[in-house]
Amino acid sequence: MKIDVVSDVVCPWCAVGVSSLLRALDTLGDELRPTLHFQPFELNPTLGPGGQDIVEYLGRKYGSTPEQIERTHEQIAQRGAAVGFTFNMDLRTRTYNSFDAHRLLHWAGLEGEDFQLLLKLALLRSYFTEGLDPGEPALLVSLAAEAGLDAARALDILASDEYADEVREREAFYQSQGIASVPSFIINDRHLIAGGQPPEFFVQALRQIAEEG
Repeated sequence: MKIDVVSDVVCPWCAVGVSSLLRALDTLGDELRPTLHFQPFELNPTLGPGGQDIVEYLGRKYGSTPEQIERTHEQIAQRGAAVGFTFNMDLRTRTYNSFDAHRLLHWAGLEGEDFQLLLKLALLRSYFTEGLDPGEPALLVSLAAEAGLDAARALDILASDEYADEVREREAFYQSQGIASVPSFIINDRHLIAGGQPPEFFVQALRQIAEEG
């Protein structure tokens, strides 16, 4: 079963959704033989280095008040905890451009599915749990090494525009397919599961898709 996960590393519901999917796959065990592919989507493609204050950003984008943002963050943190993901919202004070992170994720996918998954999880943790900037080259190199990838190669990629065209092509493709929000989970190129669904939803949906062949 092919599972394409269209998501961003600075999207909180993506952290919930990915964690939920992984729990569901653990539950399903040998019932499925999934292959995971993480595909790029940028929430903040125009942000420059250093990012933007998260309350200011969300207020401008959605018209949310600080109080509404705080309540939403509490809800997200609870949903994350339910699937084993830790949000430290007090550390996540800014949002950032994630394009370079997606370039490294593309490379990691070429190196192997396991490398890409480990890098994706490290990126989500570093931002949402530790409050770090996923656009910072030194951090990206460190996370690549943590995922078992070659640090020198990661540094070379970040110092160039390598894989930039590939990332933009993938983004454009999924947008052309109607993907306008993330996370979006595309199963076998045909079935769409949208949003940070709970594990039991994924279990039921994936079983049904597998039975349909």
